[in-house]
Amino acid sequence: MTCRIAFVVFPDFQQFDLAGPMAVFEVARLAKPGSYDWRLVASAPPTVRSSAGVAWPAQGLPRRLGDLDLVMVIGGDGVDAACGDARLIGWLQRAGRSGARIASICSGSLVLAAAGLLDDRTATTHWSRGRQFATDFPAVRLQPDRIYVREPAVRAQQRPEIWTSAGMTAGIDLCLALLAHDHGEEIAREAARQLVVERRRPGGQSQFSPLLDLQRPDGRFGALLDDVRRDLRRDHRVEELAARACMSPRHFARCFRAETGATPAQVVERLRVEAARAALEGGAASVLRVSLDCGFGNTERMRRAFLRLLGRPPAAFRPGGSRAA
Repeated sequence: MTCRIAFVVFPDFQQFDLAGPMAVFEVARLAKPGSYDWRLVASAPPTVRSSAGVAWPAQGLPRRLGDLDLVMVIGGDGVDAACGDARLIGWLQRAGRSGARIASICSGSLVLAAAGLLDDRTATTHWSRGRQFATDFPAVRLQPDRIYVREPAVRAQQRPEIWTSAGMTAGIDLCLALLAHDHGEEIAREAARQLVVERRRPGGQSQFSPLLDLQRPDGRFGALLDDVRRDLRRDHRVEELAARACMSPRHFARCFRAETGATPAQVVERLRVEAARAALEGGAASVLRVSLDCGFGNTERMRRAFLRLLGRPPAAFRPGGSRAA
């Protein structure tokens, strides 16, 4: 059975956000003829100019939504204008009720959020858009340090299955996961081999980026985060951080998330993992010593944090260490 895909583009979309996923489905179709078919659609056809200046041909938004199995919104610099495109937003709302799966690549998740499709659901986006996302769409359970997130369908509420991804290459990860879901792991591994990419980066693996631009010189919590970095062994629970910021825990947590797009606990864990990773890559003699110096308390807690954020155990980051998880 063919999965019929509509790639949704808008002026100033990012070409790689489109080309990467398209390549996954192209390889899958070569391995399994008839498995996927696709078209580019837009609210302003017949051509849509990408942020690179190249115009791509596109059809109008389909009226017959029953002909689509997957609607995938591409990201890019033009996403803010796309969020205000009433025609596109209305069409996505109807698509969400049609039974089709919905997906986004990179900042395309903001368009899904603008259509209300992510309210009270978990999603991710590119790290550079995390603060904007958390501010503009507080009803969404944003997980800014995830590579991709899958939200199952809620049939009783007519809520579709939704997949969101963090960035350009994370869109490839998402599409490989979709491929494995549709046709099994073997064909997904074959597609990854053809594209010369890693097949399975866990959806929870870190985006490997500065966590939401935390080191902004004008940031409200910059001095506090510098204090955390200087002494990672200290108690950095939200109550302690709030006291140092002279705020109530609840108000502190709300303001912190609004500025950074992440919870205090997520940021502290990431800072500890980054420090531990640097120590291990620098040849630190003892994994136990690193776990204590970086505030994890024990090696098992550090191991779980590494797997969650980096997709690899601490030993993999020591010189000559194994890359196996």
